[in-house]
Amino acid sequence: MLTEAADAALRAYGNALATMSAEDRRSTVGPGADGTETYLLDEVVEAPVLDVLEHHGVNVLSEEIGWIDRASSVTVVIDPVDGTANAAAGVPLSAFAGALVVDEVVREALVVWLDTGRRWSAVAGEPAGSIVSGRTGLDGASLSMLRPRPENRDAWMRIADRTSRIRVLGSSVLEAMLVADGAVDAFCDPGGDVHRIVDIAAAALVVESAGGCVVDAYGRPFSFGPDLSLRWSGVFAASASLADEIVTAITS
Repeated sequence: MLTEAADAALRAYGNALATMSAEDRRSTVGPGADGTETYLLDEVVEAPVLDVLEHHGVNVLSEEIGWIDRASSVTVVIDPVDGTANAAAGVPLSAFAGALVVDEVVREALVVWLDTGRRWSAVAGEPAGSIVSGRTGLDGASLSMLRPRPENRDAWMRIADRTSRIRVLGSSVLEAMLVADGAVDAFCDPGGDVHRIVDIAAAALVVESAGGCVVDAYGRPFSFGPDLSLRWSGVFAASASLADEIVTAITS
């Protein structure tokens, strides 16, 4: 089911890039279920994904349309285009993310890099095909972070000052996949409370299956309920000790 949904997203995304102007891709159609502006590109890619999930009769929690209750024991949490601002601008860094959730537990996850077709998948309790770097400390680490904001600029700099390299790529899901691959040691929102569960659900299972650690910077549990106004500051790290150091840097 996740593969069908991802394939539908890939086809729609490719068609959108081939047929929509940059101006069309950057246009918005009003606020989505999470309260932020929905790009037309989001809507175009989400529609065929929703058709797939309707066919399977599962509940859906999606960034744009929100919660669809079909009285199923299974909920699929999706972000059809993570990094839409990148995609709309022509920057090839965006991803489809899907997570199959049963009883508040992510059982399976699939992430697809929309511009290349590269895939990361995970099944709960089974090792992933990739492995994290294993770094245990923040000093000298390579990190990816969300861009600094006025409310978290100090925390952003506390982390950046201790690292060897910082990247800001504009796609939380892809940046988390780099952690799962061991390409970077960690990715985080440094206290900005930007992440929604659609940004976290699939990526967390892939990173944890690769041996990493995923936490909220403020120790809040992740919730798979229908309220997309809930936000977190996700920390995806190669080890629990590295995650702890990042959390301390954010909250000190």
